[in-house]
Amino acid sequence: MACCPHGKIGPSILNADLSRLAEQSQVLLDKGADYLHLDVMDGHFVPNITFGAPLVKCLRKQIPDAFFDLHMMVAEPEKWVDDMADAGANMYTFHLEATKNPKALIEQIRKAGMKVGIAIKPNTPVEDVLDLAELADMVLVMTVEPGFGGQSFMENMMSKVEKIRARYPTKDIEVDGGVGLKTIGHCAKAGANMIVSGTAVVRSDNPKEVMDEMRATVTRERDNWPQP
Repeated sequence: MACCPHGKIGPSILNADLSRLAEQSQVLLDKGADYLHLDVMDGHFVPNITFGAPLVKCLRKQIPDAFFDLHMMVAEPEKWVDDMADAGANMYTFHLEATKNPKALIEQIRKAGMKVGIAIKPNTPVEDVLDLAELADMVLVMTVEPGFGGQSFMENMMSKVEKIRARYPTKDIEVDGGVGLKTIGHCAKAGANMIVSGTAVVRSDNPKEVMDEMRATVTRERDNWPQP
């Protein structure tokens, strides 16, 4: 019988020094990061621009074995599936709000050889993703408005996590935005197991200690989640 998923910590490397991205990403992995969370922004879906497939491809050459979770904050996610697969992405997480045909996009991502993540913004009702989540490997519940770092954690988003966890006891559920040592308890209690953390990890004097504590918090709460 399948069991509840384990806790995994994915630092958001957008908070790193981009001129030393490979070096700093490797340090985070060496200190215990389970995966790397890469924020791709196009200046349309969100009002900020970060990086695209060329950077991901360069990073993959330097870090061949890490799991890359691509958070695609882009207006037309269908356009970039093949490029990101070629660049070395492992999971392609698109925003439900950015596509008119999510089922076709999910099929496109799987054909490209990547896992599927579906993200929802704070104003999107969780009901919009509940049925579709069955087709995905992971659901990302944004706990800030996507596009900028350093925002305050939105605790009221935890009810969405709870509803997804109740429906899908074995599904990976990710939270992203304002997550650190002061807020991880809310996330873990609600049922989130994939924890994206930017500033709290990347800019910590002891990122290993922070990641270990967040993972341990998820592990402590895991037995209280709905069981399959």
